[in-house]
Amino acid sequence: MTSLEKPDIGTPTIKWRFPAVHPEGYKFAAIAAGITLLFFIFLPQLFGWLGVAITAWVLLFFRDPIRTTPRAPGMIVAPADGLVTLIVQVPPPRELIGEGALSPEPVTRVSIFMSVFDVHINRSPIGGTISRVVYISGKFLNADLDKASEENERQHILVEDAAGMKIGFTQIAGLVARRIVPFVKPGDIIAAGQRVGLIRFGSRVDVYLPAGTSSQVLLGQRTIAGETVLAVAGRDERIDGVAQ
Repeated sequence: MTSLEKPDIGTPTIKWRFPAVHPEGYKFAAIAAGITLLFFIFLPQLFGWLGVAITAWVLLFFRDPIRTTPRAPGMIVAPADGLVTLIVQVPPPRELIGEGALSPEPVTRVSIFMSVFDVHINRSPIGGTISRVVYISGKFLNADLDKASEENERQHILVEDAAGMKIGFTQIAGLVARRIVPFVKPGDIIAAGQRVGLIRFGSRVDVYLPAGTSSQVLLGQRTIAGETVLAVAGRDERIDGVAQ
C-alpha cells in the first residue's frame, strides 16, 4: 500500500444469514418436536401446528448470531440483548467487593432486561481475565424488579483488563428463566464481546460501571450484546434522548 492509498474499511462480501442455534437448545427443540409429533398423532391438527410454532420458538430463543464488537481503550459494551430498564447509583454486590475486586462505593448500574424473544447469549463487556465467578441460588421473581438483583438466582462475574480496569456484571434468572448456564471460569482470558454464558427463557443482566463513568445508553433504549457501547471508562458525560 502506498502513502496515497486508503485502507479498506469494509467488505462487499458481508451478507445477512440465518443465526446459528446454540447447542444448548438442541435438546429442548428435540423435546418440543417429539411432543409435536404426538400432538399430530393423537390430537386435532390444530394442536400439532401449535407444537410446530413452539418448536420454532425454541430454536429462535437459542439463536446465536455473530456480532461485531467495537474495540477502543476503556470501551464497555453491552453484555446482553434487551431493554435498558434501570440506570441507578448503587454499591456493587458484596460478592464482587474486596481486595483485588470492586470498591464498596456506589457506582452506576445499568440493568438490561431480556424478554423471551431476545437473544439470551451473554457476552463480556470488556476483554481481560475472569477473576471471579460466583453463583447464588435464590428466588425467581420478575427480573424487571429492582429487588431481583438481591433476591433472585444469579451469577456474578468479574473481569479485569490489561490496564487494571475491573468490570462486574450479574446474570439474573427471572420469572420464567430457571437456569443460568456459564461458559467461563476464573482464570479464563476472554475478548470483549466473547460469549460468557446464557440464561434460559427470560432474564436480566446488571453491569457495574467503573467509578466516574456515566452510562452512554438511556432508559428504554434497546441494546445489542457485544455491539452497543454502554460506556467509556472515565467519561462522565450525561446524555439526553427522547422516546419516539
